[in-house]
Amino acid sequence: MMVFGLSRAIRTSKKNAIIAELKVYSPKYGDLLRGRDPFEILRKYEEAGAVGISYITDPKYFKGSFEFFKKLCRETELPVLRKDFITTKEEIEKTAEAGGSAILLITRILRDRLPEFVDYAKEHGLDTLVEVHTEEELGIALTTNSTMIGINNRDIGKLELDDGNVSLTERLAPKIPRKFVKVSESGIATIEDLRRALKVADAALIGTALMKAEDPGALLKTFVEADL
Repeated sequence: MMVFGLSRAIRTSKKNAIIAELKVYSPKYGDLLRGRDPFEILRKYEEAGAVGISYITDPKYFKGSFEFFKKLCRETELPVLRKDFITTKEEIEKTAEAGGSAILLITRILRDRLPEFVDYAKEHGLDTLVEVHTEEELGIALTTNSTMIGINNRDIGKLELDDGNVSLTERLAPKIPRKFVKVSESGIATIEDLRRALKVADAALIGTALMKAEDPGALLKTFVEADL
């Protein structure tokens, strides 16, 4: 298990730090895998220079699988972020046991329990990506010992059916102290989006745009190597 591997990979990246998401399904766009081998896409992500891999294990809305997450952790040396609607400490333990490097903790869901969950995850060797979508949520996130704060440009309450854009990152990221790694999540589809996001954030998490592409690896490479 890589201890705090994702935040370190972002901090030490020489190129644009992109967490590439292996996203199999979107409530908005439907099937994103389209019969392709997810492990072939994983290899392309590795070759293109992703700093980490993200995967959503939620089965209900995103058709994810925890069993696949476990395989993913075994198949790559890159740090793997587990995204889900985490509500129990048992899920944190399972993520660490599976070989995950980081876990998403959503401020809107955990509220007062957030600091405790962050500490518990870190005790289990996991980086924590605390997700916020509003200024109020950011206020809660800043009270934690999280390694990373993620600004979700889309509203998770609307299950990504809204059209989020990086203006939310531009507004919230400057309010986050440097001790946190800042990640802009969702709504990044073009080099211009990426430029705006990385002007104020340390990394971008991109899933839908990559998976909608004919060649996810080629698009990721242009993002990673873009001169911003």
